[in-house]
Amino acid sequence: MAYNEDLAERVRRAVARRKRVTEKRMFGGLAFLLKGRMFCGVLDDDLVVRVGPARYAAALSRPHARPMDFTGRPMTGFVYVGPHGVKTAAALARWLNEAAENALSLPGGKSGPGKRRTISHHASRRQ
Repeated sequence: MAYNEDLAERVRRAVARRKRVTEKRMFGGLAFLLKGRMFCGVLDDDLVVRVGPARYAAALSRPHARPMDFTGRPMTGFVYVGPHGVKTAAALARWLNEAAENALSLPGGKSGPGKRRTISHHASRRQ
């Protein structure tokens, strides 16, 4: 699988001011981690959002959201948001803020092996 580079760049710009955000290729797409915890990602043309089990049903009730069924079974706490659900910067920011809140509420994150790139304001600029 691949990921939509334009959406990935929009996510990079949106999270550039947050401290301790890294990115890592994962699930055949791109995952963004906050303090070592995955909070969102891009897979194909969809935004992957980790909302957590407590906010899962509410997230699924929002337009353009559906269960993340990457393995063939829904992953409780994760949703896919289709392109129309993140069409505007404000809509993308709402999903990313919700995902960041969830990630920060989780117990200690671990940094595993793999190539990670820290996101910064400069890294988000295209050359």
